[in-house]
Parts: sequence; C-alpha cells; structure tokens
Amino acid sequence: MADQPEKPDEALHVQTPDATSSSLDNPQEGEILDEPINEKALLRKIDARLLPTVGILYLLSFLDRSNVGNARIEGLIDDVHMSGNEYLTGLTLYFVGYVLFEIPCNIILKRTTPRFWLPTLTVAWGIVATLMGIVTNLAGFLVARFFLGVTESGLFPGVVFYFSMWYKRRERQYRISLFFSAASLAGAFGGILAYGIGHMRGIFWENGWRWIFILEGIATVVIAVGAYWFIQNYPATAKFLTDAERRFIYTRLAEDSDATHDEHFSWANVMLALKDPKCWLYGLGFHTMSLPLYTFSLFLPSIIRNLGYTAAIAQILTIPPYAFAFLTTLLVAVVSERVGQRAVFIAGSSAFAVIGYIMLLANDDPVNRPGLSYAGTFFAAGGIYPATALVLSWPAINVSGQTKRAVGNAMQITIGNLGAVLGTQLYRSGTEPRYILGHSFALGYLVANIATVLTLRYILVAENRRKAQIQPEVKAVGRLEDWEGDSDPRWRFEY
Repeated sequence: MADQPEKPDEALHVQTPDATSSSLDNPQEGEILDEPINEKALLRKIDARLLPTVGILYLLSFLDRSNVGNARIEGLIDDVHMSGNEYLTGLTLYFVGYVLFEIPCNIILKRTTPRFWLPTLTVAWGIVATLMGIVTNLAGFLVARFFLGVTESGLFPGVVFYFSMWYKRRERQYRISLFFSAASLAGAFGGILAYGIGHMRGIFWENGWRWIFILEGIATVVIAVGAYWFIQNYPATAKFLTDAERRFIYTRLAEDSDATHDEHFSWANVMLALKDPKCWLYGLGFHTMSLPLYTFSLFLPSIIRNLGYTAAIAQILTIPPYAFAFLTTLLVAVVSERVGQRAVFIAGSSAFAVIGYIMLLANDDPVNRPGLSYAGTFFAAGGIYPATALVLSWPAINVSGQTKRAVGNAMQITIGNLGAVLGTQLYRSGTEPRYILGHSFALGYLVANIATVLTLRYILVAENRRKAQIQPEVKAVGRLEDWEGDSDPRWRFEY
C-alpha cells in the first residue's frame, strides 16, 4: 500500500518564504546556495511523473464506461434479456450516478490527497466494471451501470484540480488536453480489444461480451493498485523534487495563481462557486459538448454496424476515427496554447464536428452508401474531442480560490453530464440506420456550444476591460494576504 497520506493542510502548499522554521527557504550558515533551475527541464520532469499515471487512469475510465457499446454488438442485449430501450436506460443511469456524486467526490479529494483518492476510485470502478461481466438480468445491468457512474465521477474533475496545484495557468490547458486525449485513445483501444476479446465467444459463455467487461475490469484494478505507488500528491511532499525545485515551483506559482495559498476548506468558498454565473456558463459549455461526446463514444460501434458491416469489422472500423480525434486534440491544444485563445478554437472545433453530422444526416441510404456516413464520423470525432478538451480546461485556468476551483470543476462536469443523460435516450431502437433523432440533437447541441462559448468569451473580455480600469494585472498572487480570488480586480481571465 502507499505511504500514509499527509494531512490535507500540509498537502496543499509548499512553505512560504517567510516561514522561518522551514529549511527550504532559510539556508543555514555555510549551506550551499541553490543551483540555477532550468524551468523547461523541471516541467518535463513534472510531466513525466504526473501525466502518464493519471492519463492511464483516465484511459481506463473512458474504456470502462464506453465498452458497453462494444459489448452491445457482441450479444449483450439478447443475453441479458432486455430491449434496446431498456439498454438505453442503463446508459442513462450511469450518468445519473456520475452527476449526483461529482461535487462530493471533489470535496473528498480536497479533504484527503490525490495519492489516496484517485487510485481508490479506480479500484472501486474496476471492481464494478468486472462485475458487469456476470450480470444475468436487466436489474443487475441497471445497478452496475449506476454504481459505475458513482465510482468514476471523481476522477476527471479531481485531476483538473490536481493539475492546478502544479502548473501555472497557461500551462494547464495543454496538460488537461493531453490528459483528455486518453479518451480518444480509449476508443481506439476499445475497438482493438473488443475485436480480439470477441473471439473468446464459446469460452464458458456463448458470446464474448462478458469477457470484454471482465478482462478490462480486472486490468483496471491491477493498474489502480500500482497507482498508489506512482501518484504524487503536491509539490511540498513530492519525493522526486529537490528542495531547490520545491522553492522554484513555489516562486513560479506564487507569481501566477493561488496554488501556494494555505487555504482551508470552508463551505463559504463552496458557495462562491455556486453563486458565480461564469461557473454555470463553464458548465453549459461542457453540457453542449457532453451530448455529442458520449452519444458518439457509446453508439459509434452501433452506427458503423448499421452501415452493413459485421460486428467484428465494425469493432475494427471504430479505430481510425478515434485515432484521428487523438491527433486533432493534440494539434488544437498546442496551437490554442501558443496563441492564447480558447473560445475561438472551441467554436471552430465544434463547427468542424457540425460538418460530420450534416454528412451523417444527409445520407438517406447509409447501407448502400456507407462511405459518406463513415467519413462523417471522422469529422464528428475530429471536432468533438478537441472542443471538449478545451472546454474542460477553461475553469482550471480562470477560477481562482482552491475550493472554489475544485467545486467549479465539479459543477462543470455535473452540469455537462446532464447533456449525456439526455443523449443516452436519443439513439433508440427503430431509428437505425440513419439515427435522425440522435444525429439531429448532436448537431443542435454543437451549434449551441458555439453560441455559448462565444457569449462567455464576450463576458470575460468585458470583465477584463472593467478590471483594467481599476487595477493592473495581478502579480505575485501567492504573496498577497488580501487576495480575493478571481473576483479580485487584479485578476485577468483567459478567453
């Protein structure tokens, strides 16, 4: 098991420069002064320790929530004796559990530590995912999907908050986008694994769908147990850092955000997020992306299967659109970070996805002309994933106050996944192969996303102009005793 987690208060910050009891900031007489720190090399070192582990956990999370789409075309519905619409109810219950426990999970993270909480969540959902493979009736399927949502609910917002305690504001977007790109990789790996595991039909069970859940769930548990040794907490206690590097991290964060504050949890800070209209707009931004995101990931195998392909070929054909989405997510993240713009790239990516759904809806005979619809899945994937990545990174950049940011991130996912709740009911039995209802909703939501993010951009620009008339841009945030979070006139929003 992992080392005992430090107390929450000790985990949230490195020692301040005026903490005279700390040897980090007060070299004793005769002590060798710090060597100059190479900032880029230090960032690469932090990335190497943080990103792979949490990225793998998110890949497993997305794999375990979306592999039900692969299992469906391998015989799940028939073996569990449920109708197509009862299957959709199971998908809906996943997001009900996810939404209900989003904010509580982030509060628990704030009061414990990442090294304890993130692997523990992963072990929990890995067990539930494994048990999905032995359900025999509708009730078991519905219960398993609900608790899978409960146990997965804390990972993404937790990691977004976690990154905010390590990276400067403008460094977070790329890291969050890279982290989220694991979702598209999960789709690609899911297709490969489902194709291979599907050949296990006849081993104990007639169909191979049970093995998809069992093998992928067991893999999740095994990897999660290892994560207790690899997840780091916060800079103050990370063993891979030297004292000089901790001081350097403290200095660079103190000049940029609130990450070095010794902020204790309080319900008043929770209310700051709940009362901020911008936090609700960040949630609406994800809400308008979550419906197309999850309908695409959950129903892509069925969409391709209904183009006239066998189940095995459909599993393989899900891989290229996800691979394309992985590339566009990274490309858009890099360019967006370099030019310092978010809303424009979110709107542009959503517009790219709109083209895909227009192609899907325009094909009035997808069985005999599958090429047009299949090409549309590339446009949809290539726009949905980068837009979602940037939307999800926005509050991590703009919301200041540690508790407010943790709750704001959870609010965004909670509000956002209400869109997924609706989306799971749209691709109903009898609407295949064109899925006009589902594709039309996805198209409408993407248009709404464009309107939402451009409206939010307008609000953020206006607030920056108003603040600029009062105070110059904030400097040395961590050293200001009167810091009021993102409501402070010295704070500037990224748009």
